[in-house]
Amino acid sequence: MLKFALPALTALAIPALPGARAPAGGQTFTLAASLIRSYQNVQRNVLEAAEKMPKASYSFRPTADIRPFGELVAHTAFAQFGNCAALKGVDSPHKDDKEDTPRTKAQLVALFKESTAYCDPVITPLKDDDMPALVTISANQAAKGVLVGGLATHGNEMYGTMCVYLRLKGIVPPTTERANAAKKG
Repeated sequence: MLKFALPALTALAIPALPGARAPAGGQTFTLAASLIRSYQNVQRNVLEAAEKMPKASYSFRPTADIRPFGELVAHTAFAQFGNCAALKGVDSPHKDDKEDTPRTKAQLVALFKESTAYCDPVITPLKDDDMPALVTISANQAAKGVLVGGLATHGNEMYGTMCVYLRLKGIVPPTTERANAAKKG
């Protein structure tokens, strides 16, 4: 995960590069604020996608070679538990749980909400000065910012995959639904 997180973290930080000029009256994008906003967007998007997919379609897989929708939700939640446990310096409370364990839609939505509740207190208070601090993950060390960026990147990847599943079921993804509503309003 770490080899993919650094390029993603760099891409997320581009608006905060020194010398980047904000338009008059524009915003300031700090590293911590940008990563936290990305993380929060992922929480909203994945949760809304999980809630929109009908419970009968949680076992849906577009091909036999890829995960069913429900496993995408479990995978995203377990990844969040793992990264946030590392930020806390503890083992994941779900380290022994398996994505392919049969679960209902209600259980999976609750699991994702639980992972968000587990992560929010450790992520939302982070400041720019916290981002380079190292935490231990197994035999490795990683900057806190890399973990938060990895959560945002991985979560967006999983959300994008969920969107394909939703579209194949004739369901408009949450982000598209919001964009369409904004165009009308």
